[in-house]
Amino acid sequence: MSELVVDLNADLGESFGQWRLGDDDAMLAIVTSANVACGFHAGDPLTLRRTVAAAAEHGVTVGAQVAYPDLMGFGRRFVDATVEELSADILYQIGALEAMCRAAGSRVAYVKPHGALYNTAVHHEQHAQAVLEAVSAYDPGLPILGLPGSALLRRAREAGLTAVPEAFADRGYTPAGTLVSRREPGALLHDPTEVAARMVRLVTDALITAADGTDVAVRARSICTHGDSPGAVDMARAVRAALIEAGVTVRSFV
Repeated sequence: MSELVVDLNADLGESFGQWRLGDDDAMLAIVTSANVACGFHAGDPLTLRRTVAAAAEHGVTVGAQVAYPDLMGFGRRFVDATVEELSADILYQIGALEAMCRAAGSRVAYVKPHGALYNTAVHHEQHAQAVLEAVSAYDPGLPILGLPGSALLRRAREAGLTAVPEAFADRGYTPAGTLVSRREPGALLHDPTEVAARMVRLVTDALITAADGTDVAVRARSICTHGDSPGAVDMARAVRAALIEAGVTVRSFV
């Protein structure tokens, strides 16, 4: 029997100035990868520098969480950019975070779209292509984290890039395997015990229960626990503990 291995990631570095979001220090003691904001949807230079330095101290892998330029909307609003414009935006963000990582003695090890860009790249071929063009221009060896079955991961594989499928611990799923919109009931899950059990089933059986009660096949190499969700630390801790108890090895996919 092959070893069951999964990465546990969280969105971090999303505070801005005096405004604080989440408990990054606590999450860095639990997760194995950190999707660090790059300043376009959240995060300021000092926050990003502190976050990647703390990640280095904890031995946590850092990924660039790239987004549409939408600070006011936290990157959750679609931006009708051209492929050339969006690719440049993404390349800019990766480079900014790489500077912070170099100062901390680490590096950007993967790329993950955030919010509206993440969900748009599931079906929007042009914006998925923009992500790939930016990554290819910067470092084609960087893995790309995305939703299983998305245009983003399909195009990444076709381009010879490393596509890493991801599941979400605290989000509801549709019968099609996509995420329930945050505007709809059941989008967010709040019970750490329930969420932990869902993630153990996902890793061991590749199944997750959708919002309508049906089972959906989902295979993932990484699990995201949102750092800005209520009770995020308790949820991440419960997921990690349940996975380890089930015999799953929790480590970075990089």
